[in-house]
Amino acid sequence: MTEFYRQYLAVAVFVVAAFGMVGAMLGLARLLRPTNPQDEKYVTYESGADPLPLFGQANVRYYIYALLFVIFDVEAVFIFPWAIDVDGLEWFGLIEMTIFIGVLLLGLAYVWRKGLLKWA
Repeated sequence: MTEFYRQYLAVAVFVVAAFGMVGAMLGLARLLRPTNPQDEKYVTYESGADPLPLFGQANVRYYIYALLFVIFDVEAVFIFPWAIDVDGLEWFGLIEMTIFIGVLLLGLAYVWRKGLLKWA
């Protein structure tokens, strides 16, 4: 057996050991956990309100908050690499990031003016 195959064998042994340990831990947890079935545990729960019998309708405001969070979270993903290499990008990078942040601030002002950030 060559050294090349020996390295793959070592990786395969570690993968099998990892799956075996995960399986052993899950099996041990299943044996040791308390079981106390109750009907209340299986009721659908949504935002503290009991679901309607026909269909569960969530308020659209939750989705708007989630969408706004994703938008401004993605903004941070684009700003961090720019902040790391701000000297290398020089004026071009500064102007592009200013435009990017300006568009996002314009969107935030629009959402704020529409009143979508008010909870009640």
